[in-house]
Amino acid sequence: MSKKFLLRTLIVFLAMLGLSLAYLLLAPVPVNPVAWQATPFSGYAPPHARNEKLASLRTISIGDEQGPEHIAIAPDGRLYVAVASGAILRMQPDGSQREVWLNSGGRVLGFAFDAVGNMIAADAMRGLLAISAQREIRVLADRVGQTPIRYANAVVVARSGKIYFTDASQRFGAREFGGTFQASVLDIVEHSSTGRVLEYDPASRQTRVLAGGLCFANGIALSADERDLLVSETGEYRVWKIALAAHELNLKRKTDPALARLVLKDLPGYPDNLMRGRDGRVWLGLAKPRGAALDQMADQPWLRNLSLRLPRTFWPVPPAYGHVIAFAENGKIQADLQDPSGLYPETTGVTETADRLYIHSLHAHGIGWMPNSFSH
Repeated sequence: MSKKFLLRTLIVFLAMLGLSLAYLLLAPVPVNPVAWQATPFSGYAPPHARNEKLASLRTISIGDEQGPEHIAIAPDGRLYVAVASGAILRMQPDGSQREVWLNSGGRVLGFAFDAVGNMIAADAMRGLLAISAQREIRVLADRVGQTPIRYANAVVVARSGKIYFTDASQRFGAREFGGTFQASVLDIVEHSSTGRVLEYDPASRQTRVLAGGLCFANGIALSADERDLLVSETGEYRVWKIALAAHELNLKRKTDPALARLVLKDLPGYPDNLMRGRDGRVWLGLAKPRGAALDQMADQPWLRNLSLRLPRTFWPVPPAYGHVIAFAENGKIQADLQDPSGLYPETTGVTETADRLYIHSLHAHGIGWMPNSFSH
């Protein structure tokens, strides 16, 4: 083998290495990461001791659909399910008589029902929607003033008729950034904390900001007395209690504890949907377990930039791990159900009825459920 050939080979190798390094260091990425401090993670210790209580889920078929992200029993007694295609499925509680009720043309992530039976839906691609029993879709809100609602996520309707919902990110819309999951990853990796909690008043048709400064504002539930909201902050592993009287709070700054305080923190996973259950319980899904890699990169924005220049299989996304919990409004954990195998992936929430727990999922191909052993 000649020296000239070896020299040419070495030059080509060094050039390719240089190009690779330049790409990893300089290629544009959609995020502009912000340094932050991750809270200590104590692992799966009490009250979240590792267990397999979620491992024996039964499954209700949803046909060719996937991603039963939100599940609720409607006033008509039937089960409604929002899936990845944009469809809302309707069926009997046992899964029979399944049909496609409608397709929103976007991706509904959360919904609730108002006093006259309209479905109020948070559509990640379209905003806040009202869907009548006759399947007529009306956009209630897709902006706040001049600011677009980029990622409507979860919603509740108060007895007053006012509607409360989350706008997960003002930076990464699901339609523009490859869907709900990819947009959520980008928002959490960037950590610019632009998520917010909004109120829509049907009487005035006005939308206002209760609180902002959340790293991916996600699940939402009303307190029993309807004076406060419980809100998941996915990117920082915690759940807030925010007063309905709050107005334009920035939760990254010190706030009056009468208006906003933490109920849960240092959770072992990424908190998603919040759903009121029976006997005062509030259910929370943990869509993914905490990943040491992302926590370790919290104060090193350049590393998070570099990670997104790698193929998606190397992005700092933790593996599947089934995990849901129930807690009281004071934050006391009442139930913790896990499946370390992650066979039923991305457990985003729980809908509790007298005889069943239905488990929500971002990507599953069926509805997981188990008998309700908590009901009295």
